[in-house]
Amino acid sequence: MLYGICNLSIVPLRNEPTDTSELVSQVIYGDFFKILEQRKKWSKIRLAFDKYEGWIDNKQHIEINESEYKTLSKEPLKLSTDLVEFIEDENHQLFPIPIGAQLNGLSLLNHNYEGNSINDKATKPNIVKTAFTFLNAPYLWGGKTPFGIDCSGFTQMVYKLNGYKLLRDASQQATQGEALSFIEESQPGDLAFFDNNEGNIIHVGIIMKDNYIIHAHGKVRIDRLDHSGIYNVDKNIHTHKLRVIKKII
Repeated sequence: MLYGICNLSIVPLRNEPTDTSELVSQVIYGDFFKILEQRKKWSKIRLAFDKYEGWIDNKQHIEINESEYKTLSKEPLKLSTDLVEFIEDENHQLFPIPIGAQLNGLSLLNHNYEGNSINDKATKPNIVKTAFTFLNAPYLWGGKTPFGIDCSGFTQMVYKLNGYKLLRDASQQATQGEALSFIEESQPGDLAFFDNNEGNIIHVGIIMKDNYIIHAHGKVRIDRLDHSGIYNVDKNIHTHKLRVIKKII
């Protein structure tokens, strides 16, 4: 088995081994992974954090050994908390990294970081506070940063920055936590999931106080939440049909 770590800021994770393939997620600086299949130009990987799989360009990561992978896996995550910061390599070159970048591999990569970081769990009220960091970030299918993010990437990164692990896709996240029967039982920081006409979970957002929700739809925005679903305050229509509310913390 081969292993790798991302040494660049934001690297595309694609559905197929080609630059024109669908972006299914992103590999952020410091993310480490198993290499399931290696080809001349591409590698199929499985991320250690959420076991998500996809193809990454071989020029956009470096290989590590099994011992280094296991060491990283055992350590509590240390994450960058600045919207944008820089790491410095051994040649004193600067590389930008986004909020949520993993810093556990700094010594392994021979990089230096002087920004703010976190490596412990926060309390539940901090979930919504963190969510505001991403407010107005444009929607991007497969995105996980303030420069482009999708609905489940948004919830995953917000929870990750508070020390909690969510799976990558909305349908996967809906399998986690404890289901609540009514909106009135929910607390700020709980997750609300929404389905389509076929009953498939297709959207997720973070519940706020007073029946508001923050979610990624066109951009990370705040809308009303009622028993029917999300009520878009700009268009004056319901845009998403409520399926279930989950308490994760």
